Amino acid sequence: MLPERRSTVASSSYQNPSGKNDSNSLLLLRRGKKFGRIVKLKLSHFFFFFLSLFFFSCIFSGHKLLFHGSELLPHFEQNPYMNNHMEIDIGLNKSNIEKPPGSKKRNKHLPCEVALGESVDRILEPQDYLNFTRFSLGFVETQTHNKPRFGGHQTLNERERSYSAINQTIHCGFVKGFHQGTGFDLSETDRAYMKNCVISVSSCIFGSSDFLRRPASKKISEFSKRNVCFVMFVDEQTLVKLASEGHVPDKQGFVGLWKTVVVSNLPYTDMRKTGKVPKFLSHRLFPSSRYSIWIDSKMRLTTDPILIIDFFLWRTKSEFAISNHYDRHCVWDEVLQNKRLNKYNHSAIDEQFMFYRSDGLKKFNPSDPNSPLPSYVPEGSFIVRAHTPMSNLFTCLWFNEVDRFTSRDQLSFAYTYLKLQRMNPDRPLRLYMFKDCERRALTKLFHHRVDSSRPA
Repeated sequence: MLPERRSTVASSSYQNPSGKNDSNSLLLLRRGKKFGRIVKLKLSHFFFFFLSLFFFSCIFSGHKLLFHGSELLPHFEQNPYMNNHMEIDIGLNKSNIEKPPGSKKRNKHLPCEVALGESVDRILEPQDYLNFTRFSLGFVETQTHNKPRFGGHQTLNERERSYSAINQTIHCGFVKGFHQGTGFDLSETDRAYMKNCVISVSSCIFGSSDFLRRPASKKISEFSKRNVCFVMFVDEQTLVKLASEGHVPDKQGFVGLWKTVVVSNLPYTDMRKTGKVPKFLSHRLFPSSRYSIWIDSKMRLTTDPILIIDFFLWRTKSEFAISNHYDRHCVWDEVLQNKRLNKYNHSAIDEQFMFYRSDGLKKFNPSDPNSPLPSYVPEGSFIVRAHTPMSNLFTCLWFNEVDRFTSRDQLSFAYTYLKLQRMNPDRPLRLYMFKDCERRALTKLFHHRVDSSRPA
């Protein structure tokens, strides 16, 4: 097309040697060049459009494009030498942080059927139920130190000895300095109320991190409404926030079934770590309670507490019940997931993980029929326990690990349980680990309002 136009211009110039059409010829020549540039520009646009179309079609059709590194990963996974070295260096090198097995795709986890009793009226506590290991357990109340801490200043020797199921006094939170408190202060009225509780259901919201989700009143029997204490621990900030949303406590401090207990002087700046106090130390907050249920604030209780205690403790003859994690079962995978999602400071996770491995923590083997637990990673949002000496010791030890290391209690659960069992072979903790789908059947799960404050 362009050569023909140039020949036309040339012939016109030749036919008019007198020069009358020189200006017309120049005009035609300039228009021809401009037209050529426009055509080239449009062709380049079309080229890039079809190239982009091809690129996206390859992505959505699953074609394997040979980008840099795409062929290296399968070879790496099949190389046992590399896998072994990855196991050694896991958690120590940031470049090793990959998505753990089981987390590649978000599965839809559904509830399953739980054979609860038909009515609380037909349920009686077994007479021989509390025939568990007996020993005397005391708690450190005060400690002389320049900087008193809520968890105290436990030495490594004291920590080691505390794992023995013997008559002893151990650290278990609420440690005060002389004439100086360390936090989690409650009013005398609330303390008196909690002291009379025989069965407790508790949860907490600190730092306005969640909504208030009331237990489903229609699912709770009149017997449980009269005999079970439903306590929600909050701080002043959360109390104001909940009131602005219509959850105003009455004169006795009740919002529905929840008895709101205000905590002042929070012991930790990390709201997650503060939340471990009512989660693990219910035997200290409810000193007369025989049973307790912990439910995370992201969940609404939709089942009668007596039916829950009957199903998970009395029928199984257990003193502590917790569900396995819905996705992960090995602490190695849990470490990777916490670092991948930046759940906590990576160096702090590495320090805790190296300490546990040096003290004998092994990888979970799902094919081992003699494994002491069906999973080494719990879903700790729902705990049912009897306040027996071994159960109280276990939760004190678990809390001390959270106080010493990170607030990610999934990392310390298996280590604490296995070390306790190893040091007391003749005095086992009767722990029942149930399925996650059963936890989902007894509660309704929601998302947190916001992610709780994380340490730097």
